[in-house]
Amino acid sequence: MTASNMLVPELVNHFNIYDDRAKRLIGVSGEVDLGELKAMSDTVQVEGVLGEYEAPATGHFSSLKIKIPFAILYGQIFELLDTTKPPQLTLRGSLQGISKEGYGVDTFDVKIVVRGRVTNASLGKLIKAKKGEPEIEMEVMYIKIMIEGETTVELDKLNFKFVLNGTDMMAKIRSQI
Repeated sequence: MTASNMLVPELVNHFNIYDDRAKRLIGVSGEVDLGELKAMSDTVQVEGVLGEYEAPATGHFSSLKIKIPFAILYGQIFELLDTTKPPQLTLRGSLQGISKEGYGVDTFDVKIVVRGRVTNASLGKLIKAKKGEPEIEMEVMYIKIMIEGETTVELDKLNFKFVLNGTDMMAKIRSQI
């Protein structure tokens, strides 16, 4: 049984973001908005069905954007804007939970890898003795989320891949086309 199965999840204890091209920590401020996986769907309204419902298309998702805030405006932000060499960013975090037995606190790891292109860059503000709060928004073409080393989600829009809890959700569809 893994640590996360024995714990009541509480919070993100800490996280860092790395640019895998440069293998270095990115100076981030505040929270990172990971966006949402919104399935592409269509309304089904046919004979034999009462009313209508939304049918999601397996593996197909709308635009997914991640927003990353920074403390100040500096050169590394502009390196991420290069659409000819899009970044691969890795978010590594320590998630904290409390044990149901004994009430002790423990942690487990989460790793999120994203690839994509920056579609928006807010340059922030210039305020004396304050943070400027610039932010980038990146269109995610690839995302992989691993908790305790196990892949929970892997979506690769360009390579027709969607893995959910270790199951290749597109395998049958790929074999049919």
